[in-house]
Amino acid sequence: MTDERSNGRIRFGLAQIDTCVGDLDGNADKVLRYARKAAGEHADVVVFPEMTLTGYPIEDLAFRATFRKAAWDKADELAAKLDEEGLGDLYVVVGTVGTDREAALPQNRLVVLHRGVVWAGYDKHFLPNYGVFDEFRIFSPGSDTLVFEVNGRRIGVAICEDIWQDGGPVAALADEGIDVLLTINGSPYEEGKGHVRVDLGHRRAHEVDAPLIYLNQVGGQDDLVFDGGSFVVDRDGTILERSPQFVEDLSFWTLPEPGHDGLVSTIAEVLDPDQEVYSACVLGLRDYMVKNGFGGVVLGLSGGIDSALVAAMAADACGGENVWGISMPSMYSSDGSKDDAADLARNLGAHYEIQPIEPLFKAYQKQLELTGVAEENLQARIRGVIVMAYSNSHGLLALATGNKSELACGYSTIYGDAVGGYAPIKDLLKTRVWQLARWRNRAAKEGIGIGGVHVAGIDPDYRGVPAEEIIPVSSIVKPPSAELRPGQKDSDSLPEYDLLDKVLAEYIEHAHGRADLLADGFDERTVDTVMRLVDRAEWKRRQYPLGPKVTSLAFGRDRRLPITSRFRE
Repeated sequence: MTDERSNGRIRFGLAQIDTCVGDLDGNADKVLRYARKAAGEHADVVVFPEMTLTGYPIEDLAFRATFRKAAWDKADELAAKLDEEGLGDLYVVVGTVGTDREAALPQNRLVVLHRGVVWAGYDKHFLPNYGVFDEFRIFSPGSDTLVFEVNGRRIGVAICEDIWQDGGPVAALADEGIDVLLTINGSPYEEGKGHVRVDLGHRRAHEVDAPLIYLNQVGGQDDLVFDGGSFVVDRDGTILERSPQFVEDLSFWTLPEPGHDGLVSTIAEVLDPDQEVYSACVLGLRDYMVKNGFGGVVLGLSGGIDSALVAAMAADACGGENVWGISMPSMYSSDGSKDDAADLARNLGAHYEIQPIEPLFKAYQKQLELTGVAEENLQARIRGVIVMAYSNSHGLLALATGNKSELACGYSTIYGDAVGGYAPIKDLLKTRVWQLARWRNRAAKEGIGIGGVHVAGIDPDYRGVPAEEIIPVSSIVKPPSAELRPGQKDSDSLPEYDLLDKVLAEYIEHAHGRADLLADGFDERTVDTVMRLVDRAEWKRRQYPLGPKVTSLAFGRDRRLPITSRFRE
């Protein structure tokens, strides 16, 4: 398709926005707001993420004809509104769901809105069917390429997975003489993925001999977090624009006249790895709350490191005044743990209440007379009842505080500490929890922001007590314990976490079997213990609350193993 204006520059607006699945009106309104801003900055083209109007991923909503029709009607309506507001000359690139009758399945579609109509369309070619993606069963692949012209310059388009595969539409575009390759994306966050995207973008830019614009979604959607981090890369690998991570952003980049070098625009700083992971967890929690209508959270505060880190994340996600921390001491709880919980709540400006469980425990025991593990689990389940009571009575989101190491080994009590609606550190190994807790304290001391907001203890409007150590140091350094019996330590039941986490990383994230683990240098006893614990805990993991994926392989969509299996190595 051709625009009649003469050759010249193209000013692109990169609208890295946070959408919500199914919120057609809200998503369209956001597109309209950002289009106004882009036009006000003299943009020629404004680009939005993959599946902008519908939110992403829509999963089986795609199969509902009523949803598909509503989404397509919304695209027409939005095009008309843009024209009515005098924005018809702006090229607005958005994603939505396609509705072609001849296709076997719906399509993941890019459309260009221009002069009051849906002016051009392109369907995603390659459908990811690995990890968290299952698009083969949802969408039909496209077959054609799309090149459209603005100011006499040729813009080729692709959608997300299309640039991850050799061949296909990008290879075809290499013969089209395009001036820029534009790709819209819904690429979920995982630690270390940023440089992989840039390297890939460089390869594709080199392939088509033109700069590449990579526009990514930002925000949380159930157990996925999209980090944004949009960028423009030149054919020689030079970064021409980089948007910030974990925040909505509208940045601009200009394609110069033919024969001129690419113009460098704003370059956001690259985040520290700890800051990146912490921000991902906070954004995942914050968006889960906002998009599901929760104004506050409740969790048990034990004085241990896991609940401390979760509470800090919650305070950063929704404000300390919206966090209810419940101390539920038993006859085995140490004074130090109770003090640490109180100090943490004070530092965060959180609500803090004490609900001793011993009276309830004695009432249960009077009837049940439990011993051993059953007696220990009873304490955890009483605490779970209390947390859920606060959740129900105050309309709060209950947070589970378990980490990935515990979840892997089944070291949690189902219907006890595993209760809740969201688990912010579900994908963090225990050693990573300690790392992030130390980073969180350093962030408070040095004034480091998190995902576009100030951390507790820095923001002048923060209602807590400013402290250099938001998380009590004693919560970080003391030996971890569930405190369900006298003198209990996690190491009574598990290998030391430094060793355990190394084995778990290889067994879970790299799929190393027993022979592989022994070849990795781990001792036979540790390998057999860890494999046995992990294999027997699948049923618990299936019932655990969802939480944000931050590693390359998280429990949930990434790892699908049968609960009932007799295979043993």
